[in-house]
Amino acid sequence: MKRHATAVWQGALADGKGQITTQSGALSGHPYSFKARFEDESGKSGTNPEELLGAAHAGCFAMQLSHFLAENGTPAEELNARAVVSVEQAEGGFAVKSSALTLEAKVPGLDDAKFQELAKKAKEGCPISKALGAIEVSLDARLA
Repeated sequence: MKRHATAVWQGALADGKGQITTQSGALSGHPYSFKARFEDESGKSGTNPEELLGAAHAGCFAMQLSHFLAENGTPAEELNARAVVSVEQAEGGFAVKSSALTLEAKVPGLDDAKFQELAKKAKEGCPISKALGAIEVSLDARLA
C-alpha cells in the first residue's frame, strides 16, 4: 500500500507560497506558507508540515489503540487523541524535536492499569510513531 501527497512551492522561502494536495482529496490545493509555519502561533493562517504530521500521528495512534482495546474485549466508546509537534530552531535551521500525544478515552469496563499498558503499546507500535524514531514521542493518557 502506498499513499501520496504533492506540494507545489512558488517563490523564495520567506515570501513564497505553496499548495498541498493529498491523494484522498481531503486537501486539494490547500495553501501553506512561511508565515503559517513559523510566524503564526494561532495556526489560523494556513496549514504547515508539522500540523499535518501531528494529525497523522494522532490519527495513527488512535486507530492502533482502538485495535488493541477491541482485542482486549473492551472496545472504546471514544478516543480523543491530540499530537503536539514541536519544531525549534536548531543548528543549521529548524528541526522537529518532539511529538507529545495526549489522550482522553471513554472505555467502559477497563481499569487504568490495563488502559495505560495498551496505550503505551499503541504509542510504540503505531507506524507513525515508529517513523518518528529520531524524535521524542511522549504520551499522557487518561480515562474519562
